[in-house]
Amino acid sequence: MENSGLVIVDKPSGWTSHDVVGRMRRLARTRRVGHAGTLDPMATGVLVLGVGKATRLLGHLALTEKGYDATIRLGVSTNTDDAEGEVTATASAASVPDAALRAGIAALTGPIQQVPPQVSAIKVNGERAYKMARKGEEVELAARPVTVRDFAVLDVRRHDDVIDVDASIACSSGTYIRALARDLGASLGCGGHLTALRRTRVGPYDLGMARTLDQLAGELEILPMGEAVAAVFPRRDVSDDDARKVAHGGRLKAAGLGPGPVGVFAPDGSLLALVEEHGDVAKPLAVFTS
Repeated sequence: MENSGLVIVDKPSGWTSHDVVGRMRRLARTRRVGHAGTLDPMATGVLVLGVGKATRLLGHLALTEKGYDATIRLGVSTNTDDAEGEVTATASAASVPDAALRAGIAALTGPIQQVPPQVSAIKVNGERAYKMARKGEEVELAARPVTVRDFAVLDVRRHDDVIDVDASIACSSGTYIRALARDLGASLGCGGHLTALRRTRVGPYDLGMARTLDQLAGELEILPMGEAVAAVFPRRDVSDDDARKVAHGGRLKAAGLGPGPVGVFAPDGSLLALVEEHGDVAKPLAVFTS
C-alpha cells in the first residue's frame, strides 16, 4: 500500500527541485510525488515534497512565509542576479558606508513591489521568462507585491572593491532573494548579486525536520498527512455521521474556524479532508479518503 505524506528534504546544491522529485519517486517507489515551492539549483535547504495522496495537499498548504540565510555580494552584477550567471557589470563598493547599507536594507523591508529576475520561471505570453532570456530577448516583467517581514544583517565583510553581506530573511511566498540582492546593489549604485542561499523554513517546516537525500535513502521518513495538516491548519474533529458526509464530498455546518482551509478529522483521528468555510457552510477543498 502506498504511503502518503510529506517529506521534508534538505536539498543539495546543484540539484533542481525536479531532480529531487525524481530521486524521491525512486525512493518511495511511486510516481505520485510533487513539490511545493521551487528552489534554484544553487540553493540548498528546505524543500517540501508530497508523496501519494499528499500531492493533492501541496496546493492548499498555507506556506505563506519562508525563511532564508543568504550571502549578497555588492560590487558585481550578473545576468541572473546570482553566482550562476555571467558578470554584466562591476563597480567598487568600497566607499559604501554601513549607514547607507542599513538604509538600503530598510527600504527593502516590509511590503514592497518586486520585479522578478529576468531569468526566472515567470510566464510571459505563455513562455517562461528564462527561455526568452536565453534566446537574447528582452523580458518585460511586471512588479509584484511581496512582503519582507525581516531582513537582518548577520555579518558584513569588506574585501577590496566588494562587500559580502550575510543576512537572515523572512518573507512571503513568491519573493525572490536574488532580486533583493539585485535591488540592494542598484540602490547603492554598485550592483549586487546572490552568492549563497539556504532555505531554513517553509511555513512550519524547518531544517530541524529536513533530511538529506542520503539520509532518506537509508530511512525514508514520511510525515503523515494528518500531522502535516495539523501543523498548518486549524483542526476540526467530527462525529461518525459528519465523517461519512465529508468522505462523500458533502458539506458541513461552519464551525467558525476562519477563512482559510480547515483540516477535518474522523473520530479515529484519521485525516478526512480539507474544507473551507463560506458563511454558515464548510465546503470540501480536497477529500483524502479515496
